[in-house]
Parts: sequence; structure tokens; C-alpha cells
Amino acid sequence: MKISIIIPAFNEEESIRFVLERIPDKSNYEIIVVDGGSKDRTVAIAEACGVRVIHEPRRGYGRACVTGVENANGAIVVFLDADGADDPRQIPDLIAPFSEGNLDMVLGSRLAGEIQQGAMPWHQYFGNWLSAGLFRLLYNLKITDLSPFRAVNRSKLISLELEEMTYGLPTEMIAKAARQNWQIKEIPVNYFPRYGGKSKISGTLKGTILATYYILSTILKYAR
Repeated sequence: MKISIIIPAFNEEESIRFVLERIPDKSNYEIIVVDGGSKDRTVAIAEACGVRVIHEPRRGYGRACVTGVENANGAIVVFLDADGADDPRQIPDLIAPFSEGNLDMVLGSRLAGEIQQGAMPWHQYFGNWLSAGLFRLLYNLKITDLSPFRAVNRSKLISLELEEMTYGLPTEMIAKAARQNWQIKEIPVNYFPRYGGKSKISGTLKGTILATYYILSTILKYAR
């Protein structure tokens, strides 16, 4: 079963090498960095690490994810952020459940795992807790976190016809999958402070407000 790892990146020169070097058994995976127009050395560093780099001039986290899926060759795609907060060494843990049963998506739950001090500000923690609660209430989907660190059946993912090209895409993915009665499993994962720099989402007021809007509006949209 071929696995593709998709890493959306935008100006992550401080962390991209750290992330790529922590992926275990790299020869077993197709690793794709989707660059959203970085102005720093993100692309040069990724290429020096020997991974495939795809240039996506259209901005948006969701756009980068979709472009990665369109260009991937694996039966399973793993989404991994480029900031070093998620642990690439847990990729085998995300993949393993696919061999155990008829699964469509495996979500890595940070709230069910270990969150290092300073990794997740209170408003991000509360937002994930609230959003997961809405999924349990409105979709009868028993999850604890909306973490983008996940593994998904690529062919079924394409069939969802995702439309949210912003930070709301991971939420849309879960919502549409729940509506189509996908088999979804959640496993605990560890979460660390990002490797250098400040988060583009939880680290800024604008990013926090936009992410909150996209996530909550997407949950309510498909709940109807």
C-alpha cells in the first residue's frame, strides 16, 4: 500500500528541514511539499532534502492540500503541517489502522494525546474542544479534536469534492466524510510548540478570527 505524505508549506525555512528529517523510513513514502509561494528558503531546503516540491501559486492552506492530493500517487495520503508541531515519527501510527480494518480516515487527536507546555494556547484548545463537541452533537461523530494531522483513503477523499480552500478544509473533510458514513478512527498523538517563528493561525489575532469563522461556519453548513 503506497503512502503519500503531503506537507503544505509557506515561509517555513526555520522548520521544514526539522520536519523532513524526522519522517521515519523515508524510502517507504512519497513525500510531497506543496509550496504556496514562499519568499524565503523553504523550497531550496526541501529540494536539498531530496523530496518532491510542487509550486502552487494560488494561496490558501486548503488549496495546497488539494493540490497535493491531486498530484499524489499513494492509496493513502497523510497530511502533515510544516511547522514541526506534529510529530512525523507518529506517521506509522496513523497508517497502521488501515491494515486492521475497513477504515477511510484516521485522525490524530492532540487533545487525547500529550500536549507539551506552550504548544497550544488556551483559545486554540477551547476552539478544538468546542468544534469536536459540535461534531458529536450535530453529526453523532465521536471525536475529540479537529487536528489536520491525519491519514485518508485518497480515492474516497477525491470523491468528497472539497471546496473550502482555506483553513476550513480539514473541517469540511470531516463533515462531508461523516455525512457519507465513512469509517473514521481517532488515535492520540503528541503535540509540540512549533519549531521556530510564530503560528500563522493561533499566533495572530487575524489568523485566530479567520480560522474560527471558517471552522464553525463549515460545521454548521453541513450540519443542515
